[in-house]
Amino acid sequence: MSLPRPRPRPRPRSRSRSRSRQRAHPRALCTVAALALGVPVLFPGPAAAAVPTYSVYLQNSVTGLNAADSGGTVAAHNPKGNEDHQQWTPVAVSGGHQLRNADESGVCLGRSGTSAVTATCGADGTTWTVTAAANSTYTIGVPGTSRYLTGASADSGAVQIGSSGDYARWYLTPVAYATTAMPSTDTRTLDQVSFLTSHNAYANGVDGDFASFPVSLFPNQSRGVSQQLTDGVRGFMLDTYTVSGQAMLCHNSCDGVGSPVPLATDLQRMVDFLKAHPGEFATVFLEDYVASDVLKSSLASVSGLSDVLYRPDQEGVATSGWPTMADLASRGKQLLIFSDRTRASDVSSGYVTRDTFGVMYQREWTVENYWSMGGGLGGSDWSCYSRWGTSRPLTTDSTAFHPLFVMNHFRDYTVGGTAETDNAKLLNRVQTFCTPAARKKPNYLAVDRYDLGSPSPLTTVGNLNTYVLTAGQ
Repeated sequence: MSLPRPRPRPRPRSRSRSRSRQRAHPRALCTVAALALGVPVLFPGPAAAAVPTYSVYLQNSVTGLNAADSGGTVAAHNPKGNEDHQQWTPVAVSGGHQLRNADESGVCLGRSGTSAVTATCGADGTTWTVTAAANSTYTIGVPGTSRYLTGASADSGAVQIGSSGDYARWYLTPVAYATTAMPSTDTRTLDQVSFLTSHNAYANGVDGDFASFPVSLFPNQSRGVSQQLTDGVRGFMLDTYTVSGQAMLCHNSCDGVGSPVPLATDLQRMVDFLKAHPGEFATVFLEDYVASDVLKSSLASVSGLSDVLYRPDQEGVATSGWPTMADLASRGKQLLIFSDRTRASDVSSGYVTRDTFGVMYQREWTVENYWSMGGGLGGSDWSCYSRWGTSRPLTTDSTAFHPLFVMNHFRDYTVGGTAETDNAKLLNRVQTFCTPAARKKPNYLAVDRYDLGSPSPLTTVGNLNTYVLTAGQ
């Protein structure tokens, strides 16, 4: 992926401090044997219409932002796990419920006029009516009135007391989810499975040049695409630029790059591998800087691509949900290609839309968190929020169709030691930060240097593929 301009980021709290705050619910679903096998320790969420009695995030149903104690006021913040006073425990009291901050003793969600604030539990304004609403949401109301807790439209906006409406509906998202065993191999669907994904898979220093100096000093991977396939990588992030009418793979630009790899070359590697391994499934994510006719021409040169290309747009997935992996395998549909372009941008540019030749517009089919955790060295920001802002939050969902969740877990620049440390913490970030932020487990775990870390990213993916989240949470 090309690097956007740096932006100021909040200083994260230390990992050790945040972990010490994590609270376990007594109704654990894991057994000693499951713990020994490394299966994630996750706990129950609420029943469909019940007010939970354990820690939750107050997550706005429109924006996906969480209500957080911000120095006595309550603000809408990007989901940040257990690091930002965003966890609340509903407690039944006379006249309704208190919402007690899970890591600030005696502090409750309160109100002052039209502002949401924090106050001493039991003080005036700290009792709320918590009522189940549509689509697993709740309203948090002022008793005896038609006034409700109302979310802000952007990060750091103030949470207010206002009227009813979409912004007055909240998910009570479990801090840790209940799980059930992964469905059998013949019934599990694409949106229930997780895949190891290599960020900038082409930028590996093995297959060819990928950038000019000094970016060339920071390869994202250390193994070529063929070896990545052999190792179990099934998601590939590729950046495409036009060189002499072809789609080429380069980082930031192909200017000054001596021998970049053509997109068609890497796609041919994938097609050949998939045909030799029936039942395997791969996904390509294009950071796409080429005109649609250039991309179409490059894809047309890949032998056998049409045989394995999966077209969800032609199968009613958006209204009926994803197929089973067994169904895809039986039909030999093994490769899904996304572009980060938008349909609107192609139409405005006068291009033929990419889905006419089998490339899906990613924002129509997935959700994805912001791509960077920070620089190559130093502190990290583990907050998990949408790459595309509150217009398509990670919580985007419907009853019939669940967008695939692409979870990025890497830095601005790839430094081996940092990547090794980050990859070892991947499962912790999945469970503590990104699963509750999205209200779904990740389908694609995108990392730098997937060969580094203990446990390895592939082991983490294996853990995710032992369970699904319990329905109705």
